[in-house]
Amino acid sequence: MTVLAVLVGVAGGFGAIGFRELIQLVQTLAYGSDGELLAAAEQAPWYMRFWLPAAGGLIVGPLIYFFAKEARGHGVPEVMEAVALRSGVIRKRVAFVKILASAVCIGSGGSVGREGPIVQIGSSIGSGLGQVLKVSPDRVRTLVGCGASAGIAATFNAPIAGSMFALEIVLGEFGLGTFSPIVISAVTATAVSRHFLGDAPAFLVPAYQLVSAWELPIYATLGLFCSLAAVFFTKALYAAEDLFEKVAIPEILKVALGGLLLGLMALEFPHILGVGYPAIDRALAQELSWVSLLLLIPLKILATSVTIGSGGSGGIFAPSLFVGAMAGGCFGNAVHRFFPSVTASPGAYSIVAMGAVVSGTTHGPMSAILILFEMTGDYKIILPLMIACIMCTLASRALEAESIYTLKLARRGVNIRSGREVNVLRSIKVGDVMNTAVETVPENLTLGELAGKITKSKYNSFPVLDAQGRLAGILSFRDYSGVLFDENLKDLVVSKDLATRDVVTISTEDDLYEALERFSVRDFSTLPVVSPDDQDRLVGILTRRDIIGAYDKAVVKKSLLP
Repeated sequence: MTVLAVLVGVAGGFGAIGFRELIQLVQTLAYGSDGELLAAAEQAPWYMRFWLPAAGGLIVGPLIYFFAKEARGHGVPEVMEAVALRSGVIRKRVAFVKILASAVCIGSGGSVGREGPIVQIGSSIGSGLGQVLKVSPDRVRTLVGCGASAGIAATFNAPIAGSMFALEIVLGEFGLGTFSPIVISAVTATAVSRHFLGDAPAFLVPAYQLVSAWELPIYATLGLFCSLAAVFFTKALYAAEDLFEKVAIPEILKVALGGLLLGLMALEFPHILGVGYPAIDRALAQELSWVSLLLLIPLKILATSVTIGSGGSGGIFAPSLFVGAMAGGCFGNAVHRFFPSVTASPGAYSIVAMGAVVSGTTHGPMSAILILFEMTGDYKIILPLMIACIMCTLASRALEAESIYTLKLARRGVNIRSGREVNVLRSIKVGDVMNTAVETVPENLTLGELAGKITKSKYNSFPVLDAQGRLAGILSFRDYSGVLFDENLKDLVVSKDLATRDVVTISTEDDLYEALERFSVRDFSTLPVVSPDDQDRLVGILTRRDIIGAYDKAVVKKSLLP
């Protein structure tokens, strides 16, 4: 695993570098400049700012639609779902499609970050290596975490934060067997990144100073203020997804539509284009007025929501940093005006708020604290940073239980926090476990004939079929137990008269967790399994014993494979 962790770290480091270079290439082709996107956009004619994001969308839409739909959006939820439900298995093509789609989206001006794509790219590399070498599912999951940590570490020049992000958010566990390879990958990726890109910080961070102990309650208030921005960001992102789902145009054109809306906003505020790092540097250097800072908070949230909601490819990490920098600068301007003798400059509040908004959106305070600490390299920032991040996380969780990552999965019915047992059951389909040799009874079977059938069967519940062979009901023990041995009724009553017509069924495409929940509705002993295309066509039967047996096999397989 140490050797594999080093390999994933090297690949993740080079992947991050290659991804950044590809973004620069697309930007050069689009805007004619390889410098900062904000400066290039400000110098470009107005019509270029308007239509270039849409032009990028015309490329990104078909690329994702035809080659890898997992590359849509910010990427991290897909990695989390693969870890929880598929033992870390990610399709090998996802890394290549994600690189191309995200590079085109960001380089043409899409208001998204490059960290989410790099996490998905690194995780895909780790998963692909594990699949090729046929290691155990638990080790594949660890290699996915290695790829995620390598991506974050190489991007921010922050190996500790990269490791914590993979452990806290992607994997959700801190076991020693998982921790060591992830740290090795993060350190290796950082070494690769520093060799080619240097040891410069991600942002031009001004010197930080804690002016007075009275600032600490103000930083706690800043955390509460940032929680409002974080929750608004989370809500707006998925509201935009729902809105674009209702737009009656072909799927491959929706990204271009989002690009047009983004371009319209960028006509007046080009700061929202791309990852937004140049605008963050201006906020930290206090080059933006408080009015601009205030306006850029909802504008960036709206721009990112439109880009991702329409089907664009990119992350939410950098936009969270952007929103935090603007919110902190605006808050810092206000408190410095009222309490100039006991508060630091607005730039200091921007630094702290960047970490706070990230912790509020991701519900990962440790990752946010460590990323900002490593970016500044100044221990004096750690206390205000911890206070603001923890307050923002607590308030954000009170307002919205799910993070910006887990909410996407929760909307699909996937509960990442439900534990390994539930996720094992969710990873197994009913169609893989059901018994196709079904013992059925026709609806005209007499009570006497039914008694003879029951004595020879290992089941006490039977699906009832009509004359056309379609599911007409279910006959359980409680249905026939009171009359089974009544001699006067054995030729008068047929199974149709006794069967329960309101049948609870399960589809072959449903998972075992859903099946277990349906078993508990009325304490069934069996569930008829039907085709997903025809709810009256019986294809199998599922018992509680089938579920328990499948779960046991899955757990044993995870534990014993090399």
